[in-house]
Order: sequence, then C-alpha cells, then structure tokens
Amino acid sequence: SFAPLLLTLTLLEPAFSEPRSDATPLGWPPVWPHPLAFKNGSTLITISPNLAVTINSKGSQVLEKDENDVTQAIARTLPLMFPHRISKKSAAFASIQKLSITVREVGAELQLATSENYTLNIPIESTIEITAPNQFGVMHALQTLSQLVQFDFDSKSYTVAGGPWFIQDAPRFKHREVLVDTARHFEPKAQMFRIIDSLTYAKINVMHWHLTDTQSFPFDSPSYPRLSAKGAYSPYERYSVEDVEDIIEYARARGVRCVVEIDTPGHAGSMCQGHPEICPSMSCTQPLNPATNATFEVLEGLFHDLTGGAKGSGLFFDDMIHLGGDEVDPKCWEASPTISSWLKQRNMSTDDAYLYMVAKVQDIAHAQGRDVIGWEEIWNHFGTKLDKSTIVQQWLPGSTAAQEAIAAGYRAIWSTDGVWYLDHLSVTWQTMYQAEPCTGIDDNACDELMIGGGGEMWGETADASDVLQTIWPRLAAISERLWSPRSLNDTGAATPRMMAFRCLLNSRGIPAAPPTNENARTAPPGPGSCFAQ
Repeated sequence: SFAPLLLTLTLLEPAFSEPRSDATPLGWPPVWPHPLAFKNGSTLITISPNLAVTINSKGSQVLEKDENDVTQAIARTLPLMFPHRISKKSAAFASIQKLSITVREVGAELQLATSENYTLNIPIESTIEITAPNQFGVMHALQTLSQLVQFDFDSKSYTVAGGPWFIQDAPRFKHREVLVDTARHFEPKAQMFRIIDSLTYAKINVMHWHLTDTQSFPFDSPSYPRLSAKGAYSPYERYSVEDVEDIIEYARARGVRCVVEIDTPGHAGSMCQGHPEICPSMSCTQPLNPATNATFEVLEGLFHDLTGGAKGSGLFFDDMIHLGGDEVDPKCWEASPTISSWLKQRNMSTDDAYLYMVAKVQDIAHAQGRDVIGWEEIWNHFGTKLDKSTIVQQWLPGSTAAQEAIAAGYRAIWSTDGVWYLDHLSVTWQTMYQAEPCTGIDDNACDELMIGGGGEMWGETADASDVLQTIWPRLAAISERLWSPRSLNDTGAATPRMMAFRCLLNSRGIPAAPPTNENARTAPPGPGSCFAQ
C-alpha cells in the first residue's frame, strides 16, 4: 500500500526550456486516466530513446513468465514512446539514459483481485524508476511514462515537461470493462487484437466478451460443434478454440482480463439451429426450454469447454463468467404445450421457471469454479433469493439495482443504459464522465462491493468498419471515472486532456472520432487540428 500523498489538482504550467516556449496543448497532467497522486517540478527533461533497461525483483528472482511479460511490454511500449528517429548524438546527450524496473512479487495471475498499483519516478537525470507489485502494474507504469514523453520537432529530442516527476497510482475500481458484442456482428481476430491494444492505452482491464446471442453463435464448441456449424452467420465468421486461446493470451499479456458471457435463458435463440431440442419450438425459440435435461446438458458441456471445469482453468481462466439472464419473455413457454404441462405438473409459474433456470445454470457455473455475473433483471425478479456470490450488473435506465443489491450485501457492476452504453451515439463524453457509479451508496459499501463498471459496445450497428471509432474516445471518459479519484469530475478541466488523448489514440493507429462530435463516430466537420476537433 502507498503512503499518503497529497493529490494536487491545480498545478502551475511547466516552464519549458528552449527551443520551445509555447504552452502545451496537452492539458495537465498530460496523462489519461488521471493518476491517483503525483508531485512534479518545472524542468524540461530529455530522454534517450535507447534506454538501457534493467528488470529486478525484491527478495526473489523474477519468474520467467513474469519477466517475459515485462520484456514484451517494454518491446511494445518503446516504439509508441519513441516513434521518430533521432541522431545517435542527440540520444547520447539526453539527461536520462536508463530505465530500472522493480517487480516486488512474482507469479501474479490475472484475476479481479490482482494489484495494478505502481510508482513512477522520473528524475532530472540518470535513471527512470518503476516499482510495482507485479508485471501488470509495470504495464500501467509504462503506459503512463509513454504519455509523458513528447517529441520536440525543433530540437529533435524526446522530452518530459515539468520534471522531476513522482507518481503513485492505483485504480479506484478493480473491474473496468468494455463489452464487445461478437454475436450481432462478427469481429475478426485481428480486430479483437486492435481493440485489446486500444484498451491498454486508457488502463481498461476487462474485455467483457458477449460471445453469443439470438443472432449468431460464432464459437466452435468442441462438445457441441453443431452450435456454431448451424448457428454462425457463415462458415467463415467463427472462432476456433485456438482463436479464442490466442485472443485471451494476447489480452492477458497486456493486463486485460477476458470475461465471457453466454446469455441464458433469453438471448439464446441461435443455439436452436444446431440443437432444436433445447428450445420451446423452432418458430418460438427463446427462452431456452426449462422442461428438458437436454438444455442443461448442452449448457454444462459448453461451459466446460470455456472454463475447463475448474477454478482458474480453461480457455477463459477468469474466475467470473457472465450468464446474462436479461429480457426473459415467457411467451414461448406459454405457447408450448410441453412446457405448459411441465409447469402445471409442478405448480410453477413462468417466473418460477425463470428462477429455476437462473439457479440451475448458476449451479453449473459454480461447480466449474466460477462466480456468476448477471444482468439486473435477475435481481429485480428474485432479489435475495439469488446465491450471495452473484454479481449484479446494472443496466436499465434510471435503475437503482446496484444500490439495492449492495445494500443487501451483493457485489455489483455499473453500466447504465443511456449513460455508459457506447452504441448510443448521442451520449456525449461529458455525460459519461460525470456519471458516478456509487451515487446513493455508502463509501465503505462502495469500496467493498461495487467492483466497477464499464462501457457497453453493443454490436447492432457496429462491425469491424466502425467499432473502434464508436468505442473511442468516449470510453476514455469511463476509464477515468473508474480509475481516478471520485473528486475528478470537472469536464471543463478534463477537456484539454480528452482532446489530447484522442490525438494520442490517432497517433497510435486507433481511429478515435472527434470528441466534439454531436454524434459519436462521425467524421470531423472540416479541416483543423486534432487538438481542436
């Protein structure tokens, strides 16, 4: 844990040395999301792009996997930090020539509780120092450093303004997600990699993978191959097991958890194409059929393909799985003579059947070592009848489900429609920035039970051609709300930094749309600077 350090929100503009004397357009501090706490001076520091890097650990040797993670993070970050070639002479005269990285612990696995803290010390000369509990904190520190370093075109040198710097940083919330919907539109593997890369620039640490839905089933389940053979949009819009392995490892190596969602019992109609026996009928496909064991056999086998059947194992090794549970309309159950008879024999209402299915699929997930996230309807319908390990994800406009669930001792995730839904193109980044997940929630309860939130990129109108500019830059507003202190909610103060961060994304090949657009992902209104649109 960090020693207390005063968070300075109002700082003097840095004093720039020659040859540059104009004010920075980057905002202050020139980092997104805003660090927890920092101190800085007024000296312009020069940095060599040929940094000599050392990796150390306190008290034990760095594990090969950890060191590989850090080494790969350095290899990814340095080209982002130093995109312009400079002369060897200029590099040799820079005041900072070394980077020292210290990892305090080894063997960290990427889960909800994994620390992401770090400290970053940039002196006026000699050696930059990064210290973190594990490789994932190091990744965040490198990202912060990469945003502080700027190229001076006049002197052909790399500089850090306002030095020396000392930053102590840690996220406010452990779970900071973007939902990626690959059922409404298939997202190719290469595009998934680009999305993951972009998340790291804003310290978003979870890709909530909404893998399947009514429209398509793109995952090649080894246990039930007909699910994708019949349920995918085409033979080519599918993910093999190896594809999923590659995407999840790509994310893990960048500090991004992948939490899979298999929505049940609603939003599951695509399963009926390959397995009609688990649906009420082929003309009325969902919610899935609660009256046959076949439904639960298919789901158990599918979950096993994803989880490996035990905690911390499988394709999706995360300890959490999302099972949806939203928008369950029982009309297809009522229209089915078989299901109606089954309900009558058991003296069950359709709401009883809904709870029966939610509880039974949760039991399957628990047996495979997973805690279950569900959309808020399961709370709205069943409240404290739910297993206490259930995590309630609030999404309905104007809802207080998270507040109510936390008051009852349940964990929650906040991603309210109309505020943090990225597919709503008219919602501005300012609205997203000022939203507060813990409104009406006691501070201690917020710290303990609100695990985080995120931006939901539903895919009805987003595919590989426009998903990134729909996500960005508005997800950055959400990332700062989830990473930075609660007191940082002034959109006026954040605007220069938001504009600059959008330009940073563009410079790294991420097609973030202008923040000033009335509607997200539209083109710039005309010629102009990236910093002014």
